[in-house]
Amino acid sequence: MQKITILIHCPDQKNIIASVTTFIAKVEGNITYIDQHVDVEQNVFFMRLECEFTNSLKSIESIKEEFNSTLAIQFNMSWDLYSQEQKPKMALFVSKYDHCLFDILGRYSAGELNVEIPVIISNHNDLRSIAERFDIPFHFVPFTKDNKEEGEAKQIELLKRYDINFIVLARYMQIITPKLISLYENKIINIHHSFLPAFPGAKPYHSAFKRGVKIIGATSHYVTEELDEGPIIEQDIARVSHIHSIEDFIMKGRDLERIVLARAIKLHAERKTMVYSNKTVVFS
Repeated sequence: MQKITILIHCPDQKNIIASVTTFIAKVEGNITYIDQHVDVEQNVFFMRLECEFTNSLKSIESIKEEFNSTLAIQFNMSWDLYSQEQKPKMALFVSKYDHCLFDILGRYSAGELNVEIPVIISNHNDLRSIAERFDIPFHFVPFTKDNKEEGEAKQIELLKRYDINFIVLARYMQIITPKLISLYENKIINIHHSFLPAFPGAKPYHSAFKRGVKIIGATSHYVTEELDEGPIIEQDIARVSHIHSIEDFIMKGRDLERIVLARAIKLHAERKTMVYSNKTVVFS
């Protein structure tokens, strides 16, 4: 049995849902999940479907071709069709912080994330032993203001070699280059504390502590050329008070970073996010 996920967005108009469901029935598919959303202000329709096909003679490619000629052109759709059996390949970019890396690899080993992790890329050697512990290839790629072009070229070469579908910045402390962003548009996921831009710099928790904040948080988003301004995938918060120390802030913040990044990875890997106008539609 073939299982597929279809993501659609197009100008909102009559008869989209009926036409899509009729098509699935026509090609002997069974819809197991369907959800839709309309952005009224921009007049954009969004839909996500999960389907099963018992007809083994129908290939995914033939379904794609028929869908495109029958529906996509008619409704001016932007759409993708994915096989649920094919796990997306995720590359991890890391620097020296290990809390997100450990969490991701722990969840991966436990089967919580529907991904493959063929490679870990870092601008430092500090976390090599963690990659080796989980038996994942680790590549040290120096990346500074003096060798950005060389570093970028090596990163891209590795991503192509391992046939990577999307990238996760697990506390990677370098700015991603425009060329890499263009190659993986809406396919690079970052995590940061939610103090930005109120508390920028190397020690945001120290700044927040001095201001006596009552809420700390974390935000996961897609990377764009505008630093930390990409479409938001997932967020969460924790309350703090005067009784908490800077160390408490840091600990709570790192816990949030782990949880929020893991949720964002899961949503992306399960094809539950759609990006438009620097925003996301995130399906349940």
